[in-house]
Amino acid sequence: MGESSRIAGPDGLRTDARRNRGRILVAARAVFAEHGIDAPMATVARRAGVGVATLYRHFPTRDALVRAAFAEQMKTCAGALTEALADPDPWEGFQRLIETVCELQREERGFPAAFLAAFPDSTVQHARAREQAERDLMTLVRRAQAAGALRADFHPSDLTVALLAHCGLVTALPHDRAASRRLVAYLLQSFRTEAVHGPLPPPSALSLGTVPLAADSSPGR
Repeated sequence: MGESSRIAGPDGLRTDARRNRGRILVAARAVFAEHGIDAPMATVARRAGVGVATLYRHFPTRDALVRAAFAEQMKTCAGALTEALADPDPWEGFQRLIETVCELQREERGFPAAFLAAFPDSTVQHARAREQAERDLMTLVRRAQAAGALRADFHPSDLTVALLAHCGLVTALPHDRAASRRLVAYLLQSFRTEAVHGPLPPPSALSLGTVPLAADSSPGR
């Protein structure tokens, strides 16, 4: 082992440990995308080329690994919520927030399950952050309703249903961006006080004959 591998960086990790951590996170995102966030930790370790003990030294629980693997995506979601609250037009802020979350669902296949799981074993710090995010979302919803843009009978659980629907779509059709955009547009229009606001994005090339019968099927299979 070279001398540089034994020198700790600003984060307290040696170069080799930092390299292992990075490989584990890359492997985790790939494994979670393929097998879901309940995939065995040993599978992640094998993909990363490290021992299981090394993985657990960096991430003692599955929750810690999932949070770290999708930390950037969760940070993006938090930033989108902050920007939505700051937007003088609450509907524009609400719409951009939903589009950002759905874009992340489409681009990072393991993220939808991680986002919707809400990390049940979170630390107190993460639990507080999640509770604050829920309060901020309710503030945004009330503002959009008060502005007359968001339906008065909209409930936050409707957003969870919408994200679950989009999650199912991107899991079954991860490469069909047109279908994703169109579904998001339909969902957003259904949330409006008035039924239709502008044209939908172009349709997908899907037909009933190409619909996958299972989430792990590919069109036409």
